[in-house]
Amino acid sequence: MVFLYSVQISVAHDHNHPDLNGWFRSLHSKGGAWCCNGDDADEAEWDTSGGKYRVRIDGQWVDVPDDAIVEGPNRVGGARVWSMHQDGKPAVRCFLPGSLI
Repeated sequence: MVFLYSVQISVAHDHNHPDLNGWFRSLHSKGGAWCCNGDDADEAEWDTSGGKYRVRIDGQWVDVPDDAIVEGPNRVGGARVWSMHQDGKPAVRCFLPGSLI
C-alpha cells in the first residue's frame, strides 16, 4: 500500500536561510555517512510501502537502504535525497524523509 509521495520543484537548500547551513552540515545517515551541506541534495519524490522508503532518481524508483535514512526532525519540510551512481545505476547515499503533514 502506498501512503504518500511528494513532488516539489525547488533548490535543495534555500540560501536565503543561512541559519540552516549548520544543520545541513550536521546531517548523517543511520549508517554514519555524512550527507554534505545540502547543496548536493535534491528535493525528492518519495513514497513508502511495507515500512520501506523509495525515491525517484533519474526517472527510476530506487529503494532506500535502511542505513541511508537520516533520523531526526526535518527542518525544511520536503524530503531530500543525496544520490550517487553505483555500477551505472542510481543509488541513495542519504535520505531525509519529508513531513507527512
